[in-house]
Order: sequence, then structure tokens, then C-alpha cells
Amino acid sequence: MNLPPAVTAYLTAHNARDVDSAIASYASDAVVIDDGRTYHGVDEIRAWLAGAASEYTYTTDLISAARLDQEHYDVVQHLVGDFPGGVIDLHYRFTLRGAAIARLVIEP
Repeated sequence: MNLPPAVTAYLTAHNARDVDSAIASYASDAVVIDDGRTYHGVDEIRAWLAGAASEYTYTTDLISAARLDQEHYDVVQHLVGDFPGGVIDLHYRFTLRGAAIARLVIEP
């Protein structure tokens, strides 16, 4: 599946733990929901990305990607690492606004 450039750029940067490139994919007022916590705006999202990049070591494999409509995409990634449980499949549910990510919800 061809994903929008913002989603592809974010996933590539996130997997490389490149916080600056990952944050460039977000709208200035974006929201991220991960692990029961909500992060508002690029400053909070940057801090979340930096923490996630340093907290655990893991690898990711893209399992699937689906376009739900013009603005919504669901990407499933398989993670294996030293986090609790060690293995998980996570949905990355993207909402786009124009060429930027406006919302990302990460959940099993």
C-alpha cells in the first residue's frame, strides 16, 4: 500500500529513532495517544518520542497498512524488544490534515 508521505516519513524516522525528522511530519497542534497518555503539540510529542527512543530497544516490522478514508490510515507494526512482554502488534492509527499528521493513536 502506498502511504501518504507524512506517514511514510514518520514511520521511517521513528524506526530510526530520529526524533527531529519524525516530529517534522506532525501538525503544530497534533495529538498523540500512546499507552493511555495524551501528548498535545510538537513540544510534548517531541518529549514523548525522545523518551520512547531511549526507554527500550526493539525492532519493528510492518505487518499491514490500510487507507480507511481520505484522512485516516491504520498501520500495524510487529514489535520485538526488551519492553514488558517482549512482543506486540500495535496499530498506528493516523489522522491527516493536509500533508501533516494531526492525530496518532497507538494501541494493540
